[in-house]
Amino acid sequence: MMRLIQFIGPDGSRAVGLVDRSSVRQVNGPNSIRELALKAISAGRSIEDEVQQNGLGASHDYDQLIAGGKVLPPLDHPDDAHVMIAGTGLTHIGSASSRSKMHETASTGDEADMNDTMRMFKWGLDGGKPASGNAGVQPEWFYKGDGSIVVSPGGALNVPDFADDVGDEPEIVGLYVIGDDNRPYRIGFSIGNEVTDHVMEKKNYLYLAHAKLRQCAFGPELLVGQLPESIEGTARILRDGETIWEKPFPTGEANMSHSIENIEFHHFKYNQLLRSGDVHAIFLGTAVASFGDGIKVKVGDTFEIDIPLFGRPLVNATRASKTLVQPGAIKSL
Repeated sequence: MMRLIQFIGPDGSRAVGLVDRSSVRQVNGPNSIRELALKAISAGRSIEDEVQQNGLGASHDYDQLIAGGKVLPPLDHPDDAHVMIAGTGLTHIGSASSRSKMHETASTGDEADMNDTMRMFKWGLDGGKPASGNAGVQPEWFYKGDGSIVVSPGGALNVPDFADDVGDEPEIVGLYVIGDDNRPYRIGFSIGNEVTDHVMEKKNYLYLAHAKLRQCAFGPELLVGQLPESIEGTARILRDGETIWEKPFPTGEANMSHSIENIEFHHFKYNQLLRSGDVHAIFLGTAVASFGDGIKVKVGDTFEIDIPLFGRPLVNATRASKTLVQPGAIKSL
Protein backbone atom coordinates (compact mmCIF):
# COMPACT_ATOMS: atom_id res chain seq x y z
CA MET A 1 0.00 0.00 0.00
CA MET A 2 1.29 3.46 -0.92
CA ARG A 3 2.05 5.95 1.87
CA LEU A 4 2.48 9.67 1.17
CA ILE A 5 3.47 12.68 3.25
CA GLN A 6 3.56 16.44 2.82
CA PHE A 7 6.73 18.18 3.97
CA ILE A 8 8.88 21.29 3.79
CA GLY A 9 11.97 20.66 1.69
CA PRO A 10 15.52 21.95 2.26
CA ASP A 11 14.80 25.01 0.09
CA GLY A 12 11.77 25.95 2.22
CA SER A 13 9.18 24.93 -0.36
CA ARG A 14 6.36 22.44 0.12
CA ALA A 15 6.56 18.99 -1.41
CA VAL A 16 4.79 15.64 -1.60
CA GLY A 17 6.81 12.56 -0.74
CA LEU A 18 6.47 8.82 -1.23
CA VAL A 19 7.56 6.99 1.91
CA ASP A 20 10.00 4.12 1.51
CA ARG A 21 11.11 2.98 4.98
CA SER A 22 13.63 5.56 6.22
CA SER A 23 13.65 7.64 3.05
CA VAL A 24 11.14 9.87 1.31
CA ARG A 25 11.17 10.20 -2.48
CA GLN A 26 9.86 13.56 -3.61
CA VAL A 27 6.97 13.38 -6.08
CA ASN A 28 7.55 15.57 -9.12
CA GLY A 29 5.02 18.27 -9.93
CA PRO A 30 2.30 19.07 -7.35
CA ASN A 31 3.44 20.51 -4.03
CA SER A 32 0.37 19.28 -2.12
CA ILE A 33 -1.59 16.05 -1.91
CA ARG A 34 -4.76 18.04 -2.54
CA GLU A 35 -3.37 19.26 -5.86
CA LEU A 36 -2.18 15.74 -6.68
CA ALA A 37 -5.67 14.39 -5.95
CA LEU A 38 -7.44 17.03 -8.04
CA LYS A 39 -5.16 16.24 -10.97
CA ALA A 40 -5.91 12.54 -10.57
CA ILE A 41 -9.67 13.22 -10.52
CA SER A 42 -9.44 15.39 -13.62
CA ALA A 43 -7.44 12.73 -15.47
CA GLY A 44 -9.62 9.85 -14.29
CA ARG A 45 -6.67 8.20 -12.55
CA SER A 46 -6.06 6.78 -9.09
CA ILE A 47 -3.67 8.50 -6.68
CA GLU A 48 -1.12 5.71 -7.19
CA ASP A 49 -1.30 6.10 -10.96
CA GLU A 50 -0.99 9.87 -10.64
CA VAL A 51 2.18 9.50 -8.57
CA GLN A 52 3.63 7.15 -11.18
CA GLN A 53 2.61 9.57 -13.94
CA ASN A 54 4.46 12.44 -12.23
CA GLY A 55 7.51 10.39 -11.36
CA LEU A 56 9.89 10.64 -8.40
CA GLY A 57 12.77 13.02 -7.77
CA ALA A 58 15.10 13.77 -4.87
CA SER A 59 15.40 11.49 -1.87
CA HIS A 60 15.14 12.88 1.69
CA ASP A 61 15.99 11.44 5.09
CA TYR A 62 12.66 10.76 6.83
CA ASP A 63 14.15 10.85 10.33
CA GLN A 64 15.61 14.29 9.68
CA LEU A 65 12.30 15.60 8.34
CA ILE A 66 10.48 14.36 11.45
CA ALA A 67 13.15 15.64 13.87
CA GLY A 68 13.24 19.03 12.15
CA GLY A 69 9.48 19.53 12.34
CA LYS A 70 9.26 19.60 8.55
CA VAL A 71 6.41 17.08 8.15
CA LEU A 72 2.98 18.66 7.60
CA PRO A 73 -0.50 17.18 8.02
CA PRO A 74 -1.03 14.88 5.02
CA LEU A 75 -3.95 16.89 3.63
CA ASP A 76 -4.73 20.60 3.82
CA HIS A 77 -5.92 23.60 1.79
CA PRO A 78 -4.25 26.98 1.16
CA ASP A 79 -7.25 28.54 2.96
CA ASP A 80 -8.07 26.92 6.32
CA ALA A 81 -11.70 27.99 5.94
CA HIS A 82 -12.05 25.45 3.12
CA VAL A 83 -11.22 22.51 5.40
CA MET A 84 -13.95 20.79 7.43
CA ILE A 85 -12.92 18.66 10.39
CA ALA A 86 -15.76 16.45 11.62
CA GLY A 87 -16.19 13.14 13.37
CA THR A 88 -18.44 10.29 14.37
CA GLY A 89 -18.86 8.59 17.72
CA LEU A 90 -20.24 5.29 19.00
CA THR A 91 -18.97 3.59 15.85
CA HIS A 92 -16.67 1.00 17.47
CA ILE A 93 -17.52 -2.14 19.40
CA GLY A 94 -13.99 -2.07 20.82
CA SER A 95 -12.23 -4.19 23.41
CA ALA A 96 -12.28 -1.69 26.27
CA SER A 97 -14.38 -2.83 29.22
CA SER A 98 -16.75 0.13 28.95
CA ARG A 99 -17.49 -0.64 25.30
CA SER A 100 -17.87 -4.36 25.98
CA LYS A 101 -20.30 -3.61 28.77
CA MET A 102 -22.23 -1.22 26.52
CA HIS A 103 -22.30 -3.82 23.76
CA GLU A 104 -23.71 -6.48 26.10
CA THR A 105 -26.40 -4.15 27.47
CA ALA A 106 -27.36 -2.83 24.05
CA SER A 107 -27.68 -6.32 22.61
CA THR A 108 -29.93 -7.67 25.35
CA GLY A 109 -31.63 -4.68 26.95
CA ASP A 110 -34.99 -3.06 26.35
CA GLU A 111 -34.49 0.07 24.23
CA ALA A 112 -37.10 1.94 26.29
CA ASP A 113 -34.86 1.59 29.36
CA MET A 114 -31.72 2.95 27.66
CA ASN A 115 -30.31 6.46 27.74
CA ASP A 116 -29.69 8.29 24.47
CA THR A 117 -26.08 7.10 24.21
CA MET A 118 -26.96 3.44 24.67
CA ARG A 119 -29.90 3.73 22.29
CA MET A 120 -27.77 5.23 19.53
CA PHE A 121 -25.12 2.57 20.05
CA LYS A 122 -27.77 -0.14 19.66
CA TRP A 123 -29.05 1.50 16.48
CA GLY A 124 -25.54 1.24 15.06
CA LEU A 125 -25.24 -2.41 16.00
CA ASP A 126 -28.60 -3.15 14.40
CA GLY A 127 -28.36 -1.02 11.26
CA GLY A 128 -24.93 0.58 10.84
CA LYS A 129 -23.65 -1.87 8.22
CA PRO A 130 -26.15 -2.00 5.37
CA ALA A 131 -25.40 -3.71 2.07
CA SER A 132 -23.13 -1.61 -0.14
CA GLY A 133 -25.08 1.06 -1.99
CA ASN A 134 -27.73 1.32 0.73
CA ALA A 135 -28.14 3.85 3.54
CA GLY A 136 -28.02 2.50 7.06
CA VAL A 137 -28.84 4.24 10.34
CA GLN A 138 -26.98 7.53 10.69
CA PRO A 139 -24.22 7.66 13.31
CA GLU A 140 -23.54 10.34 15.88
CA TRP A 141 -21.88 13.30 14.10
CA PHE A 142 -20.03 16.38 15.34
CA TYR A 143 -18.16 19.37 13.95
CA LYS A 144 -14.65 20.06 15.27
CA GLY A 145 -13.52 23.08 13.31
CA ASP A 146 -11.73 24.19 10.16
CA GLY A 147 -8.15 23.67 9.08
CA SER A 148 -6.80 26.10 11.68
CA ILE A 149 -7.30 23.52 14.46
CA VAL A 150 -5.07 20.87 12.84
CA VAL A 151 -1.64 20.54 14.44
CA SER A 152 1.24 19.08 12.45
CA PRO A 153 2.74 15.73 13.45
CA GLY A 154 5.25 16.47 16.21
CA GLY A 155 3.63 19.82 17.01
CA ALA A 156 2.06 20.81 20.33
CA LEU A 157 -1.70 20.71 20.93
CA ASN A 158 -3.05 23.82 22.67
CA VAL A 159 -5.00 23.28 25.89
CA PRO A 160 -7.24 26.36 26.39
CA ASP A 161 -7.32 27.94 29.84
CA PHE A 162 -11.07 27.26 30.14
CA ALA A 163 -10.71 23.52 29.45
CA ASP A 164 -11.70 20.96 32.06
CA ASP A 165 -9.65 18.22 30.39
CA VAL A 166 -7.48 17.38 27.39
CA GLY A 167 -8.26 13.81 26.42
CA ASP A 168 -6.88 11.59 23.71
CA GLU A 169 -9.06 9.75 21.20
CA PRO A 170 -6.87 7.51 19.04
CA GLU A 171 -8.54 6.60 15.78
CA ILE A 172 -8.39 6.51 12.00
CA VAL A 173 -9.23 9.57 9.90
CA GLY A 174 -10.74 9.45 6.43
CA LEU A 175 -9.36 12.21 4.15
CA TYR A 176 -11.34 13.58 1.21
CA VAL A 177 -11.38 16.25 -1.47
CA ILE A 178 -14.39 17.58 -3.38
CA GLY A 179 -13.82 17.40 -7.13
CA ASP A 180 -14.81 19.88 -9.81
CA ASP A 181 -17.95 17.78 -10.25
CA ASN A 182 -18.94 18.63 -6.65
CA ARG A 183 -18.61 15.02 -5.60
CA PRO A 184 -16.48 13.70 -2.72
CA TYR A 185 -13.42 11.55 -3.38
CA ARG A 186 -11.63 9.61 -0.66
CA ILE A 187 -7.87 10.09 -0.96
CA GLY A 188 -6.93 7.74 1.87
CA PHE A 189 -6.63 7.34 5.61
CA SER A 190 -4.35 8.54 8.42
CA ILE A 191 -3.75 8.01 12.11
CA GLY A 192 -5.70 10.61 14.10
CA ASN A 193 -5.93 12.02 17.61
CA GLU A 194 -9.37 13.57 17.99
CA VAL A 195 -8.71 15.46 21.22
CA THR A 196 -11.81 15.94 23.40
CA ASP A 197 -12.64 17.54 26.74
CA HIS A 198 -14.15 14.42 28.34
CA VAL A 199 -14.77 16.08 31.70
CA MET A 200 -16.95 18.72 30.06
CA GLU A 201 -18.72 16.11 27.96
CA LYS A 202 -19.44 14.00 31.04
CA LYS A 203 -21.21 16.89 32.80
CA ASN A 204 -24.03 16.73 30.25
CA TYR A 205 -24.16 15.14 26.80
CA LEU A 206 -25.50 18.43 25.43
CA TYR A 207 -22.02 19.81 26.10
CA LEU A 208 -20.59 17.45 23.48
CA ALA A 209 -20.47 20.22 20.87
CA HIS A 210 -18.35 22.37 23.23
CA ALA A 211 -16.13 19.44 24.22
CA LYS A 212 -15.22 18.69 20.60
CA LEU A 213 -14.03 22.22 19.74
CA ARG A 214 -10.38 21.44 20.45
CA GLN A 215 -7.27 21.16 18.34
CA CYS A 216 -6.53 17.78 16.78
CA ALA A 217 -3.84 16.06 14.76
CA PHE A 218 -3.59 13.47 12.02
CA GLY A 219 -0.74 11.94 10.07
CA PRO A 220 2.13 11.89 9.52
CA GLU A 221 1.36 9.54 6.63
CA LEU A 222 -1.54 9.18 4.22
CA LEU A 223 -2.32 5.53 3.50
CA VAL A 224 -3.71 5.15 -0.02
CA GLY A 225 -6.14 2.32 -0.72
CA GLN A 226 -8.67 0.17 1.10
CA LEU A 227 -8.23 -0.69 4.77
CA PRO A 228 -7.95 -4.25 6.08
CA GLU A 229 -11.01 -5.49 7.96
CA SER A 230 -9.14 -5.51 11.27
CA ILE A 231 -6.35 -3.16 12.35
CA GLU A 232 -4.39 -3.05 15.61
CA GLY A 233 -2.79 -0.01 17.17
CA THR A 234 -1.36 1.17 20.48
CA ALA A 235 -2.00 4.46 22.25
CA ARG A 236 0.22 5.78 25.00
CA ILE A 237 0.79 8.89 27.09
CA LEU A 238 4.25 10.01 28.18
CA ARG A 239 5.05 12.31 31.09
CA ASP A 240 8.62 13.53 31.52
CA GLY A 241 9.72 10.82 29.10
CA GLU A 242 8.03 7.99 31.02
CA THR A 243 4.96 6.08 29.84
CA ILE A 244 2.08 6.64 32.28
CA TRP A 245 -0.60 4.88 30.22
CA GLU A 246 -0.52 2.47 27.31
CA LYS A 247 -3.26 0.45 25.70
CA PRO A 248 -3.74 -1.53 22.48
CA PHE A 249 -6.83 -0.74 20.47
CA PRO A 250 -8.68 -2.41 17.60
CA THR A 251 -10.14 -0.61 14.62
CA GLY A 252 -11.18 -1.41 11.06
CA GLU A 253 -14.69 -2.46 10.05
CA ALA A 254 -14.49 -5.84 11.79
CA ASN A 255 -14.35 -3.88 15.05
CA MET A 256 -16.95 -1.27 14.12
CA SER A 257 -20.73 -1.06 14.41
CA HIS A 258 -20.92 1.19 11.32
CA SER A 259 -19.33 0.63 7.94
CA ILE A 260 -17.04 3.37 6.66
CA GLU A 261 -19.27 3.66 3.58
CA ASN A 262 -22.25 4.38 5.82
CA ILE A 263 -20.33 6.99 7.84
CA GLU A 264 -19.20 8.69 4.64
CA PHE A 265 -22.69 8.78 3.15
CA HIS A 266 -24.22 10.41 6.21
CA HIS A 267 -21.52 13.12 6.16
CA PHE A 268 -21.60 13.92 2.45
CA LYS A 269 -25.37 13.60 1.93
CA TYR A 270 -25.61 17.32 2.79
CA ASN A 271 -25.27 19.22 -0.49
CA GLN A 272 -23.96 22.33 1.27
CA LEU A 273 -20.76 20.39 2.09
CA LEU A 274 -20.02 19.61 -1.56
CA ARG A 275 -18.01 22.68 -2.54
CA SER A 276 -15.48 22.06 -5.30
CA GLY A 277 -11.88 22.01 -4.09
CA ASP A 278 -12.72 21.78 -0.38
CA VAL A 279 -11.02 19.30 1.93
CA HIS A 280 -12.74 17.12 4.54
CA ALA A 281 -11.30 15.05 7.39
CA ILE A 282 -13.65 12.65 9.18
CA PHE A 283 -12.56 11.08 12.46
CA LEU A 284 -14.09 7.61 12.25
CA GLY A 285 -14.42 6.87 15.97
CA THR A 286 -12.31 5.41 18.75
CA ALA A 287 -12.30 2.20 20.73
CA VAL A 288 -10.27 3.42 23.74
CA ALA A 289 -9.43 6.62 25.59
CA SER A 290 -7.22 7.15 28.62
CA PHE A 291 -10.01 9.08 30.35
CA GLY A 292 -11.98 5.84 30.61
CA ASP A 293 -9.11 4.37 32.64
CA GLY A 294 -9.07 7.30 35.06
CA ILE A 295 -6.04 9.07 33.55
CA LYS A 296 -5.84 12.84 34.05
CA VAL A 297 -3.66 14.29 31.29
CA LYS A 298 -1.48 17.21 32.36
CA VAL A 299 -0.23 20.08 30.22
CA GLY A 300 3.17 19.01 28.94
CA ASP A 301 2.22 15.34 28.53
CA THR A 302 2.77 13.75 25.12
CA PHE A 303 0.34 11.60 23.14
CA GLU A 304 1.68 8.84 20.93
CA ILE A 305 -0.51 6.75 18.63
CA ASP A 306 1.10 3.90 16.75
CA ILE A 307 -0.62 1.87 14.03
CA PRO A 308 2.17 -0.03 12.20
CA LEU A 309 0.08 -0.30 9.01
CA PHE A 310 0.27 3.51 8.72
CA GLY A 311 4.03 3.82 9.10
CA ARG A 312 5.41 6.30 11.62
CA PRO A 313 3.43 7.02 14.81
CA LEU A 314 1.56 10.26 15.42
CA VAL A 315 3.24 12.12 18.29
CA ASN A 316 2.03 15.40 19.82
CA ALA A 317 2.82 17.12 23.10
CA THR A 318 0.37 19.44 24.90
CA ARG A 319 0.83 23.06 25.96
CA ALA A 320 -1.19 25.73 27.75
CA SER A 321 -3.07 28.33 25.71
CA LYS A 322 -4.91 31.50 26.71
CA THR A 323 -8.24 32.43 25.18
CA LEU A 324 -8.23 35.72 23.28
CA VAL A 325 -11.68 36.79 24.50
CA GLN A 326 -12.44 37.50 28.16
CA PRO A 327 -15.90 37.93 29.77
CA GLY A 328 -17.30 41.37 29.01
CA ALA A 329 -14.70 42.03 26.30
CA ILE A 330 -17.09 42.17 23.37
CA LYS A 331 -17.98 45.74 22.44
CA SER A 332 -21.06 46.99 20.61
CA LEU A 333 -20.40 48.95 17.41
